[in-house]
Amino acid sequence: MQGGRTGDVAVIFMSVRTAQGEAGYGAAADAMEALAAAQPGYRGMENARGPDGFGITVSFWADEAAAKAWRDHPEHKAIRDAGRDQWYSRYEVAVGEIDRSYRWSRS
Repeated sequence: MQGGRTGDVAVIFMSVRTAQGEAGYGAAADAMEALAAAQPGYRGMENARGPDGFGITVSFWADEAAAKAWRDHPEHKAIRDAGRDQWYSRYEVAVGEIDRSYRWSRS
């Protein structure tokens, strides 16, 4: 399938977890994924985390307005603040429009 995400806005969240950041993290991450999925313009999410604590979450949005609305959502802001206090030693966010996209999967 070609063009599956063309035109979507991708929000790429790259982070490094702290060693002591386990308490409540899983529940908060699950809650944020469910909350994001309920937002207008949400198109999906993919994430991965390595044993070294480095992780990447990419959320996909219909447009820049939907991505900004997610950024500004009060519950998302509260979890972001908790992440700075407890779960992350650093993070970076990159946002961009997807110009080209393709998928492949084994039948």
